[in-house]
Amino acid sequence: MLSTKLGQRLEPGNESRPRSGGHAEGDPALIHLHGVSKVYKTAAGGYTALHNVDIEIRRGEFVGVIGKSGSGKSTLINMVTGIDRPTSGEVLVGDVAVHRLSENQTARWRGRNLGIVFQFFQLLPNLSVVDNVMMPMDFCNTFPQRDRRTRAMMLLELVDMAEHAHKMPSALSGGQQQRVAIARALANDPPVLIADEPTGNLDSRMADSVFQLFEALAAEGKTVVMVTHDSGLARRVSRTIIIADGEVVNEYVARALPSLSPQLMLAVSRRVQPITFQAGATIIHEGTDGGLFYIIAQGAAEVVLKRPGGPDVIAERLQPGQFFGEISLFNRSRTVAAVRAVPETPVNVLALDGGMFQSLLAESPDFGSAVEGVVQRRLAQTRSAAGGQEAR
Repeated sequence: MLSTKLGQRLEPGNESRPRSGGHAEGDPALIHLHGVSKVYKTAAGGYTALHNVDIEIRRGEFVGVIGKSGSGKSTLINMVTGIDRPTSGEVLVGDVAVHRLSENQTARWRGRNLGIVFQFFQLLPNLSVVDNVMMPMDFCNTFPQRDRRTRAMMLLELVDMAEHAHKMPSALSGGQQQRVAIARALANDPPVLIADEPTGNLDSRMADSVFQLFEALAAEGKTVVMVTHDSGLARRVSRTIIIADGEVVNEYVARALPSLSPQLMLAVSRRVQPITFQAGATIIHEGTDGGLFYIIAQGAAEVVLKRPGGPDVIAERLQPGQFFGEISLFNRSRTVAAVRAVPETPVNVLALDGGMFQSLLAESPDFGSAVEGVVQRRLAQTRSAAGGQEAR
């Protein structure tokens, strides 16, 4: 089991720093990419690997970056780590503009602030396990030399590898080497851990063990960004960033419509229009022709049954990542209930036209099945709410 020693500096007189873990919704972003594009020059012309990417990641988040091969995942990670530079846009980590650093400045900054875990471990074969973990401390001179071996052993104990400290990497299994690589990434106590396909060469048991280690690190306050092809692991992170064709899928589109392929999610992201409704404003009127499909991005909305001479019936309260407006579009009928912003706060929605909605139904049977299930549930919920009102 993991200890809670990640924040301990082994310097005389420096007390351990408790990790709060997690983040508050209003915390400023620790990692911020604004308008980032990357175009590579090739013999056939320019190749756009990233296009106008905007991303914010807060302290203590465990974020999964997912997408097909060639979607831009590795290029995105290279922007954050400073391994590559954007053609345009800004990359900020904390208060450092990474895209403006020189190569020497980037190397020093990266060594102190980022822990990077590679798919193929990248352990130096001619150094022992403990010497591999000490190497970042030697490179950045972050701890007194007399304390570095002690810290390296503490980190190896953290990942259950202390008994192998004096072995060479070639004597370890793939899962063991990955654990050593994680210990090495933590050597300088960086606030951010970047893992590029860290479980790609591991069996399912070892992959789950490594994933649990990342979960524990995030709980203790590390910001963990993991690139993965493993859809099972991706569902377990606190938040996912989906990349398709060099663009980031809108986060709320992805949450609301998980049955769509990444390419269709991206198509929806390009088509939705942001709209803000003030607190208490009606978004959909009951009994009208539905024309738009809505996804909540911020705030909340209420599904309301209007009753002449009586109080309104609140059938459902909808939160960010949920959608509405689907019943009339799916059944090609009039709306069966009103939807309004909650009385307390405005609501920000993403609106999609009915034509695009019908195209999604035609192109994605999984989407059609998912929407049909929601339609049936909400119609039953509406009938129940209406019946309860009449009984009173």
